[in-house]
Amino acid sequence: MPTWFAYTLIVLLIITSVLLTMLILLHRGKGGGLSSMFGGGVSSSLAGSSVAEKNLDRYTVLVGIVWFACIVGLGLWLRLQMSSVA
Repeated sequence: MPTWFAYTLIVLLIITSVLLTMLILLHRGKGGGLSSMFGGGVSSSLAGSSVAEKNLDRYTVLVGIVWFACIVGLGLWLRLQMSSVA
């Protein structure tokens, strides 16, 4: 496989790592979290789980899947590169 594939995966991995960190910090925890800072705490306390919180869950899972796919893709690329050298 070409090296541009690995560089693309590395850039995508960095972007998804930052996004995943931000999305996890936005989740409402037991203490309120950062999501209550942006107004998520008021609406979620009235109706349990708000639509914004459900969408945040979906985005977090989606970014997590992309992050995991990048890790697996880089591992497979590295394995192919190591087998072609030896």
